[in-house]
Amino acid sequence: MRIALHQPDIAGNVGTILRLAACLGVAVDIIEPCGFAFAERALKRAGMDYAGSAEIVRHADWAAFEAQAGGRIVLLTTAADVTLDKAAFLPGDIVLLGSEGAGVPRAVHDRADLRVRIPMRPGFRSLNVAVSAGIALAEALRQTGGWPE
Repeated sequence: MRIALHQPDIAGNVGTILRLAACLGVAVDIIEPCGFAFAERALKRAGMDYAGSAEIVRHADWAAFEAQAGGRIVLLTTAADVTLDKAAFLPGDIVLLGSEGAGVPRAVHDRADLRVRIPMRPGFRSLNVAVSAGIALAEALRQTGGWPE
């Protein structure tokens, strides 16, 4: 199981996701460009000392990421028909999240092997990307028996 972040905009969210990934033993792919300097202090502050323990792979762009992606790409998107509670995850899945400001481009959306949305009450548009990553990763790990011992 992996988390992939497509051109993230907010260092604090990336730091939070790196902390989540370090604690749960899940690798993170960062698909650049990022909307911030990757070594930014806010990234370190949000990830605290956990961020250094995360397995991070940085990719110059979508093509570089896609060329090495070994599992299914599961895109979290508000435009999905499949809700998280109905999605079936596999151990090698890559949970992909778009940038906070723009999501993912149409070509990336169309490339995803599975598109999943987190159900929300009517009238609410979306969750914070780090919160979404935590919710989806928890369900994926539950289904695949991937929680750390």
